[in-house]
Amino acid sequence: MEATITNKAEVISHINGFLADEFEVDIDTIQPEANLAQTLNLDSLDYIDLVVMTESNFGFKVKAEDFPGIKTFSDFYNYVTAKLGLQDG
Repeated sequence: MEATITNKAEVISHINGFLADEFEVDIDTIQPEANLAQTLNLDSLDYIDLVVMTESNFGFKVKAEDFPGIKTFSDFYNYVTAKLGLQDG
């Protein structure tokens, strides 16, 4: 993890940055209630990339069974924030 992340706002900013870069989407299309898979045009291999990027950026293991509940960017932000033990803010 490059930067020390201390709150949910930093989690969101960091996630949006690496997703926009990796999946070559305009950062403005990444909205909290937007569908993650549709916005990023994810296929099964992209999900593997997403898991690897999440693990390398945040330093925790992602379990495959965690992903079915993640539909929107907001779900993803909440998942990462919870795994890091951070508060909203």
